[in-house]
Amino acid sequence: MFNQKFIIGSMAGMGFFLGINSTQVVAQMTHEEMLPSNTEQKNQFQKVEQPLWLKGAVTVGGLGLIGLELWWFLGSKPRSQKAETKQGIQEVTITVDGGYEPNQVVVNAGQPVRLNFYRKDPSSCLEEVRLPDFRIAQELTLNRVTSIEFTPDKPGIYPFNCGMNMFRGVIEVKA
Repeated sequence: MFNQKFIIGSMAGMGFFLGINSTQVVAQMTHEEMLPSNTEQKNQFQKVEQPLWLKGAVTVGGLGLIGLELWWFLGSKPRSQKAETKQGIQEVTITVDGGYEPNQVVVNAGQPVRLNFYRKDPSSCLEEVRLPDFRIAQELTLNRVTSIEFTPDKPGIYPFNCGMNMFRGVIEVKA
């Protein structure tokens, strides 16, 4: 087996050797060799003329994309669904696939609620769902339905989110 001092010494010697070698190469170049070639360089950048219609089309396209993005994040309405009552329990199935569908659930206060989360998305962010107001954190199994049961006492809007707080939804509790 090699000695630790031998390995460290070898590495230091190799570094010293490479350091000397690289300075010799630079030192062998003359000042003229290090300067750029003698080609004439008046302007590095040249103006490219574009037709006016092309400039207008690019501007309109950019503004359209900005408008679409603003609508997507600020203007689109959340997908809402009212819970169906089955045997005294309000029940909703929420598909977890790149977010929550529906991302807004409407339930009544004072009645038990069962949220059935069907996870189709394999991303690690959506492995867990959290309902902080009800002190619930539940792991979601891929391609299976995971049920969460609770009873909301007071009307209000209660958020739920993924484990990384990137995807969100709300539970609207009505009186």
